[in-house]
Amino acid sequence: MIASEFKKRRELLMEQVGKDNIAIIASADIRTRNRDVDYPFRQDSDFYYLTGFNEANALAVFIPEREQGEYILFCQEFDEKKALWEGAHAGLEGATQEFGADDSFPIDDLADILPGLLENKHKVFYPMGRDPDLDHHLMEWITHIRAQTRSGVNAPGELVSLEHTLHEMRLIKSPEEIKLIQKAVDVSVKAHIRAMQTCKAGRYEYQLEGEIVHEFIDNGLRAVAYPSIVAGGKNACVLHYTENKARLNDGDLLLIDAGAECDHYAADITRTFPVSGVFSTEQKLLYQLVLDAQYAAIAEVKPNTPWNNAHDASVETLTRGLVELGLLSGEVSKLIADEAYKVFYMHRIGHWLGMDVHDVGDYKIDDEWRILEPGMVLTVEPGLYIPPDCSTVEEKWRGIGIRIEDDILVTDKGSQVLTQAAPKTIGDIEAIMQ
Repeated sequence: MIASEFKKRRELLMEQVGKDNIAIIASADIRTRNRDVDYPFRQDSDFYYLTGFNEANALAVFIPEREQGEYILFCQEFDEKKALWEGAHAGLEGATQEFGADDSFPIDDLADILPGLLENKHKVFYPMGRDPDLDHHLMEWITHIRAQTRSGVNAPGELVSLEHTLHEMRLIKSPEEIKLIQKAVDVSVKAHIRAMQTCKAGRYEYQLEGEIVHEFIDNGLRAVAYPSIVAGGKNACVLHYTENKARLNDGDLLLIDAGAECDHYAADITRTFPVSGVFSTEQKLLYQLVLDAQYAAIAEVKPNTPWNNAHDASVETLTRGLVELGLLSGEVSKLIADEAYKVFYMHRIGHWLGMDVHDVGDYKIDDEWRILEPGMVLTVEPGLYIPPDCSTVEEKWRGIGIRIEDDILVTDKGSQVLTQAAPKTIGDIEAIMQ
């Protein structure tokens, strides 16, 4: 991501925050895995969105129209010993020269400097309730300022959640962001194709997961956007199955939900295909039904259309198809009203996609479904999951789990399927697996 992109975001945020107010956001912490070993560090998405700064133990401050500089970054001072053991880090000089801060201070001096920056500010925008330490210290600092009222210093009178403003910004993706999502998608598509081409009975789910991660890393993307789901047979009926340890059996379907992350931006793709490379009759009928539901849903992804239209289209298509196949019985409209389909389709059609795989942004505004706008990116992922112990359907249907998920960009004229290159028709899947 280019530096000007981060600068543009900070400027837009400060327009929203307004003069005589202040915004504060902290970095993610390093978390211990066990004893002297830490989990791989992943920066807080909101913090990275505004700063591009990928170090822990940092805090960004934004003060619109401050004469000495609007953007202040508190971070670790450069430490030669730390650099020797852990690698390069920005230090105070790097914070200004490489990351665009107007001023930088040691994070160890935060308690001495930040209270002064809070003085005479009307509102403090920050992620309320997300960082207990920041909550605690902020209240301490404000209490300290209030004690100086007689000397003419005023404390902030209002605390405002930063997330609402910031997450509305993050919801609409810039061209630079879309490029990063597309790169994550392109690598993820290659990984799904690799999984299809290396799949065979007798292998294990974790071996297919290994093929996927291999393709991610081989293309320069070391981070997964979320734990991969590699679910063979009845395991596909568990929505968030991540054990990935079962043997793959001839005659079963394999559901893979996996995506790479590129510079903090996620891809999210699900494909379902036969371990043997050929769909059985029942698998083909259910798979085509899910695919038809996805096509119907994608057709509803366009500007000036309510978010929920896509979900409603998938429910209509799936319910009608389940009646035709004999898995449900009754009037389609009544079955939808009674939510009878939820036995087999219990989740919604999708979610926002961006820096977080389940990205930020409200789905409703004033209790009304949000209207889609150009620049929004979302997933469309209908599914059918026939429980292996479902006594209301014939045995031939039981234990089949299918989900098809694509990443969709809302455009000025309609939508663009970013994951179009991932095979999903029955013919394309069977052909590529041969």
